Parts: sequence; structure tokens; C-alpha cells
Amino acid sequence: MEWKVLKSEADYNQASLRLMEIFHAEPNTPEGEELELLLVLVKDYDEKYFELPELDPIKVIKSKMLEMGMKNKDLEPLIGSKGHVSAVLSGKREITLKMAQKLKNFFRIPAEVFLHDA
Repeated sequence: MEWKVLKSEADYNQASLRLMEIFHAEPNTPEGEELELLLVLVKDYDEKYFELPELDPIKVIKSKMLEMGMKNKDLEPLIGSKGHVSAVLSGKREITLKMAQKLKNFFRIPAEVFLHDA
């Protein structure tokens, strides 16, 4: 099939199904090239028509801590004293730019998680 810009939900669904069929295609093969194109087309459609909810940075941090089996004290090297960690995780203290950078790198989460309208 010759793919074009996805303009309808039907186009999107068809492209998504095909993407899943060839998801493990080898690079530099006809299917690999088709997969690359479909990834771009589906991503473009997603960005135009689906708005992702804003993530709460504190919830993301707590979720990552739970996932990694961490305790509050494990964040002290990233955030500061026990009191600072507690205040940040309870929402009583803002996450500074320096903290956000350290947390982003440590947990490997997108910087966008820490960006929000004030």
C-alpha cells in the first residue's frame, strides 16, 4: 500500500494495524522502510488529534520510586536534606530547576514532566 498523510480515524486505524503487523521488521528492508514511515504518520496524527493529560511530577517521582523500591532517604543526594525531600514529596516545596534536572537524569523521565503553566 502507498501511505499518505493520515486524515481520518479510519486511515489512522488502518496504519496502526499495519504498524503492529510489521513492528519487528528489519531495518533497510522494504518492510523496515514502511515501518519507519508509519511511525512518523501515526505520531503526527497522535500529536494533532490526541491531547495527553498533564502529568503531576510528584506522582511520577513517587511512581518511579515505588517501581525501583526506593525510600524517601534515597532522594537526599538529589534533593537535599530529609526535610527537603519530605517537603517536596508532600507538595509543600516547589521542585527547583536544579532538582528537576537531577531527578530527570536519575529516573530517566522526560523534562516535560517538570514543565507546567504556573
